[in-house]
Amino acid sequence: MASPNPASEALIEGPLDFITVKTTLPARPLPAHASRQPILTPRLMIRPFTESDINALRVLRTQPEVMSNTAAGRIDLDVAETQAKLALSLPPNDAHTFNCAICLRDSGEFIGCGGCHVMIGEFGWPVLGYMFIKEHWGRGFATEFVTGFLAAWWALPREVYELQVDRGTVRVGEDGLAEEQYTAVTVDDNVASQRILTKTGFVKRRVYSEIDSADPKGEAIVTLLGFTKGRPKELPSPTS
Repeated sequence: MASPNPASEALIEGPLDFITVKTTLPARPLPAHASRQPILTPRLMIRPFTESDINALRVLRTQPEVMSNTAAGRIDLDVAETQAKLALSLPPNDAHTFNCAICLRDSGEFIGCGGCHVMIGEFGWPVLGYMFIKEHWGRGFATEFVTGFLAAWWALPREVYELQVDRGTVRVGEDGLAEEQYTAVTVDDNVASQRILTKTGFVKRRVYSEIDSADPKGEAIVTLLGFTKGRPKELPSPTS
């Protein structure tokens, strides 16, 4: 195992640089889909997906304004593509995803989705993502969702794992383990998401460029910003 020093707080530019660390992560398999309770916030009910969410998810994933900020960069081409995305959040994929439907608490109306759909992301850590139907933008729902979801995420049982992670995200704790991180990535012009992440305690760590996955020619370069948030220190540590 490498023995990294605590990383600087300065924004790091350039290619990602991976090292091996021991750290904590949610124990796998994740809690079974059927056992997950809704997360309630003042205005939202954040619940497990169901097969019946397909039509609402289809509305979300066919809004160009929403999909332009995703890795795909385009709307879903057909229902089958949306169904495949929904399946990633349903059993048996619930063993390694923690993605939720976001609904209005008072009416149950589906207004978006979010959570952790990738356990090993760009920096080697789990990744936060969220999407909201455009008619519900600008009302503070994203900040409320992230705050509520993070509480549930950090409360999941933990185990010690060995990971390959970007050196710029590593902070070493008093126990010698790399402090667990939750990460998020935005394009450099998505100021709204950057503001939400900062408001909910994420810190901008990385700026880097890569080929835009939404470019069919594979020629366009996109600049990305990487954010991290460490697991709260007051939470108990698992035994290795």
